[in-house]
Amino acid sequence: MFPSSCFRAVEKSQTLVINEQSRQLEASGREVFKFGFGQSPFPPLPAAVAELQAQAHQKAYAPTQGIPELREAVAAFHRDAENLDVTAEQVIVGSGSKILIYAAMAAFTHADVLIPAPAWVSYVPQAKLLGHTPIRVVSHFEGRWRMTPEALLASIAQKENPSTPSILIFNHPGNPDGLCYTDEELTELASVMRANNILAISDEIYGLLHHTGGHKSLALFYPEGTIVTGGLSKWCGAGGWRLGVALLPRSLGVGESEFKNVMTGISSETYSCAPLPIQLAAVKAYHWQSPELQVYLRHQRKLISFLGTWCAKTLRDEAGIRVHTPQGGFYLFIDFTPFQDLLVQKHKFASSGAMCQALLVDTGVAVLPANAFGMDNDYMAARLAFVEFNGADALAAAAKLGDDVPIPEEEFLSTVFAKTAKGIRSIVEWTKKL
Repeated sequence: MFPSSCFRAVEKSQTLVINEQSRQLEASGREVFKFGFGQSPFPPLPAAVAELQAQAHQKAYAPTQGIPELREAVAAFHRDAENLDVTAEQVIVGSGSKILIYAAMAAFTHADVLIPAPAWVSYVPQAKLLGHTPIRVVSHFEGRWRMTPEALLASIAQKENPSTPSILIFNHPGNPDGLCYTDEELTELASVMRANNILAISDEIYGLLHHTGGHKSLALFYPEGTIVTGGLSKWCGAGGWRLGVALLPRSLGVGESEFKNVMTGISSETYSCAPLPIQLAAVKAYHWQSPELQVYLRHQRKLISFLGTWCAKTLRDEAGIRVHTPQGGFYLFIDFTPFQDLLVQKHKFASSGAMCQALLVDTGVAVLPANAFGMDNDYMAARLAFVEFNGADALAAAAKLGDDVPIPEEEFLSTVFAKTAKGIRSIVEWTKKL
């Protein structure tokens, strides 16, 4: 009916594409190691599940900004957990943090959007959908994939019009690398943001999965210019519930804020509201003082810290792959550049995507190519989500051990984490044969 020139050049999210390819390969009878899709392996918090069951009959539309009791709970949660100076008035609840990031950017008629490379796959497509100009902030393996003040200033210098609003979006802890910023790094970055009037959207969806519980929000260092986004998908194991939150700075979220009015207006014209039963269940999850929550988080952190450390060490020591030990979340950014000549000249891989396709076909290991995260097409790296295990079984095993007992490596790698370990060893063997 319409020629292709009529449509936007928007592709499916790479994370969803690799997940579908994995399913197809598995359906053909192959063993597949699903390291491509960053879904929490853990079950949702039991108290939240019970409340969702109890509230399933609720069918009313909720307020676009979120029900008052949830906004109060979210504000109190982040005050207690992260020492953030936030009130319910500053909280916006949405159907996942992805749409809230989009709505925050959509509030601007035009903006320059500063995005680190590598960074989560949806930031650039969202900016382009809105007609904004994405500008990459370069980072390097040697610098732990951290954005530096110098790199941020270099990207600001690329702006065509200095008067165009600047938005910076980044993950902390990082997706795809699982790494965190130090207090000193955040202080230095905040100085650059402050001096250049940058609105920062700090995507802290993995904050509560900092492996030692030491997450520090950017909003502690740049409170006047930071929107913090989060939600239930990662730390609460409830990605499919689609419950996200945005914490606006006081300058944008208190009183008759034009920005907040525009952002909630956009929300009302898109998703309307987060589902009421989900919001009511989320009230139970956002209770920092809950002993159940504290145990739930401690066990998750212990498990993913152990597994992430083992995966990184094994890939480094046995295959020579460059990778940093993760500090938060459940990702590794595995760098195959030591094998660049073999990959390009011998195997004729023109892109990280081609390399990852070969890895999937040869071994059944699904990872996401670096070019999906904004890296150059021929930069041979990939994101690995070490989530191929039964989270409920893992939590039960951790509970049986107790808080003070280290995870027994041999036992857990042969039982709870057996499939993840097998997949990692498959990557090692594949790399050795290059």
